[in-house]
Amino acid sequence: MIGEPQKKISPKALKVWKIYGVFETLIVTVVAAGAIVLTVLFDWPQWIIAVAIGIFILFTYLFVFFIPTIKWKRWRYEVREQEIELQRGIFIVKRTLVPMVRVQHVDTVQGPILKKYQLATITISTAATVHEIPALDMEEADGLRSSISQLARVAEDDV
Repeated sequence: MIGEPQKKISPKALKVWKIYGVFETLIVTVVAAGAIVLTVLFDWPQWIIAVAIGIFILFTYLFVFFIPTIKWKRWRYEVREQEIELQRGIFIVKRTLVPMVRVQHVDTVQGPILKKYQLATITISTAATVHEIPALDMEEADGLRSSISQLARVAEDDV
């Protein structure tokens, strides 16, 4: 039996996912602030303010601290000669095997926040779906993209 994948994504991914969490929290902040303003303007019950603040605090904790940490701890990958194994998940851990013979092309993707931290995400396309390995250091992402591409060509030649 194959053990779980050993390679982790970059520790800088944790910072990036926390930044994404802050942006998501800003949306909740606007909604909570709106609820507080409406409560004051229309003399609604005061418990609405407490609920709005509670939701803001809970959402902030979950999306800025808890979920990014668990997500980073669970993300693993391994590139083998015949397959790519991905493991991810927060509460339910999902493991995926992508056979090299199914790989059609490999890309690196880099948005502005990933670029600031010199990270990139690798996307692995098959006929049916696209798989990702998020937030790898740029050098590792470039090397992995080349390696997967080469292994996919070799696997294709063997068929």
